[in-house]
Amino acid sequence: MTKEINRSKLAHLLEHWVEHNENHSKSFKEWAEKVRDAGYTELADDILQAEKKMSECSDLLRKARDKC
Repeated sequence: MTKEINRSKLAHLLEHWVEHNENHSKSFKEWAEKVRDAGYTELADDILQAEKKMSECSDLLRKARDKC
């Protein structure tokens, strides 16, 4: 049997995903700094680009959550 989908459950799930993404974004930023300090500038830039995309994803998830 499939669980019922309702706005409350969707809002909760979307919030969970946002929090999860924010944790990844924080980690990406921290590691980009470490990687840059180790001399891998281009790699650090790629990691920061991934963090930017993660933040964009979180913005879209927040937008969806706000519609619940």
